[in-house]
Amino acid sequence: MRTQVAIIGAGPAGLFLGHLLKRAGVDAVILERRDRAYVEGRVRAGVLEQVTVDLMERLDLGQRMRREGLVHGGTNLASDGDVFRIDMAELTGGSTVMVYGQQEVMKDLFDAAEARGVQIVFDAEDVHPQDIESDRPSVTWRENGVDKRLDCDFIAGCDGYHGVSRAAIPSDVLRTFERVYPFGWLGILAEVPPCDHELIYSNHERGFALASMRSPTRSRYYIQCGLDEKIEDWSDERFWDELCLRLGPEAGAKVIRGPSFEKSIAPLRSFVTEPMRHGRLFLAGDAAHIVPPTGAKGMNLAVSDVVMLSEALVEHFQDGSDAGVDHYSARALARVWKAERFSWWFTSLTHRFPDRDGFDRKMQVAELAYIKGSRAAQITLAENYVGLPLV
Repeated sequence: MRTQVAIIGAGPAGLFLGHLLKRAGVDAVILERRDRAYVEGRVRAGVLEQVTVDLMERLDLGQRMRREGLVHGGTNLASDGDVFRIDMAELTGGSTVMVYGQQEVMKDLFDAAEARGVQIVFDAEDVHPQDIESDRPSVTWRENGVDKRLDCDFIAGCDGYHGVSRAAIPSDVLRTFERVYPFGWLGILAEVPPCDHELIYSNHERGFALASMRSPTRSRYYIQCGLDEKIEDWSDERFWDELCLRLGPEAGAKVIRGPSFEKSIAPLRSFVTEPMRHGRLFLAGDAAHIVPPTGAKGMNLAVSDVVMLSEALVEHFQDGSDAGVDHYSARALARVWKAERFSWWFTSLTHRFPDRDGFDRKMQVAELAYIKGSRAAQITLAENYVGLPLV
């Protein structure tokens, strides 16, 4: 088999890239080690930046998103129960975010891929990029017990943090930057109306809490927890009690309780690897960077990566120029680090750290009070939250 671009991974980065290349007339094949049901069913992010919403529209994938998604023009911060709103639309000249779950985005991407002939190979085992430093790279894999090989011009590694793409880059080339946080998020999904029509990020003396939603009838709630805690120790009743306490009396009184149908604990980390290109191999999405979910940047960063990467690849194949290819890593990393900074700052502002003392707690409270009273501070928060423009 031969194609122009081999894409490893059929998550958001890989599928968006496949659609972008298909629309531009660039041949691509996506290799995915799981089946569609597994990839589509993973519970992930639910807040789309303006850049992601615009891309969905550009690819003619926005019909269901417009019908079912929830446009948010603001978000809320709470400090020990005192809730105040950040009017993102007013502060940024009209920019908003869209609450539309990653599972729904994936369904739209898969449905359209099938209809438009975006080629995906599922259940591809033992995928390995080959000869990435040559001008004739390839990808090998095993399918139904048969060894396969895909020759290509470039390889896009969109296979996540645990994928094989990053590992194919020599260790003396890669530089890794990481911050592991000493807590996780205990999250639940429940078929109950959300307690507010917009998200609430709460800093409480007992720890962080987040009130969010997936639809007008489905709520997504999180609380900060220790990394050593077990899901089975958290009954629904205990979770609801703790959530309402941390949200404070005003928001907590609006919480409608119900049985959870999904419950999980996710660790938090900040991670970036440089460069995002080596030879004919490019990294995009979680293969190159991880952000804590506090700033809702994970899938959105993957989208900005592949928009930049698609532009570079189209420029190569249609114009014969390698300028975009050569500058992809630096261009993508410039936006990645700004998103990492915001996610790190927002996490540090809203969570309790076990190694910090009363002074640090007072600094959090003071900064939240400053944000509440400062339009300039609110503008900075809002423009980062809705997503910085691509440059």
